[in-house]
Amino acid sequence: MGSFQSRSYPFHTPKLLAVTFTTLVIVLMLPQIARAQNANADPPTASLDDNAQEHPYNGDDVTRPLNLIQLRYTYKTAPGTTRSVITHTVTLRADRRIDLTPDWQLAFRTDLPALATNPITSDNEGHFLYGMGDAEFQAALIHDFNERWAAGFGAKLIAPTGTDSLASRKWQVMPGASFRVMLPEIGPDSYFVPLVRYDLSVAGDPAAKDISNLQIAPTLNLDLPHRWFFTFFPNPDIRVNFGPPVAGQTGRLFLPFDALVGRVLKNGWVASLEGSVPIINDYPVYDFKVEARVHFSY
Repeated sequence: MGSFQSRSYPFHTPKLLAVTFTTLVIVLMLPQIARAQNANADPPTASLDDNAQEHPYNGDDVTRPLNLIQLRYTYKTAPGTTRSVITHTVTLRADRRIDLTPDWQLAFRTDLPALATNPITSDNEGHFLYGMGDAEFQAALIHDFNERWAAGFGAKLIAPTGTDSLASRKWQVMPGASFRVMLPEIGPDSYFVPLVRYDLSVAGDPAAKDISNLQIAPTLNLDLPHRWFFTFFPNPDIRVNFGPPVAGQTGRLFLPFDALVGRVLKNGWVASLEGSVPIINDYPVYDFKVEARVHFSY
């Protein structure tokens, strides 16, 4: 697949706008579908309903998956050969949960990203390139030990389906595991969920750089009053690179300060904003990242 350039629209193209508009339409239609499906559901008791309204679950605990559709926009700057590279990414995410027993669940996830970025390469003078990123597919098996403890393990498959100049051109397998401990001493829906996974390229274009890095997320979620929440390390952005060095690399570790603030809205909607900057940047991943998310659970 080829890529195309645009000098007149540094941040948007008709293709990227079309993808964004389509995802917005899908997300906005979901509440009507969910209301129709749940019209005959039994209402919760008053005490449970009061607690759920004041301290609702935000859906970001990987060991408590939900059926949801999420739209996220990510702005990121990263070091390049002669200057920083800017990347805008719009990602449509779909999660599906299947209950096997009361204590065992299967969780599935699909990510479809669209990108706009301006690298300087032998084929590009720094103009923005637009296209699709690599599609991601994930499956995990999760077990609840009790109300406080849970654990899960699974794997992600990243397929080189994106536009050539924007994709890794590599098949990647990413096994991972996590556990969760609830922290009701801090707040009714506070929790700690460390996640560890390993990103490894296994096939694809032999000319493309191999991928081999450890990814860690010591996620700590703090439940706040009035349906607000604050999360440290919501993404596995701590990286240890064991693969070929990248431009500007002086060591193996990338350690950012990564935090998110969000609010659980009504009728299954959640909105949040994340910001990240490097603390240790020996293995450059990005110089700055901000991500806005909105999801609807059903």
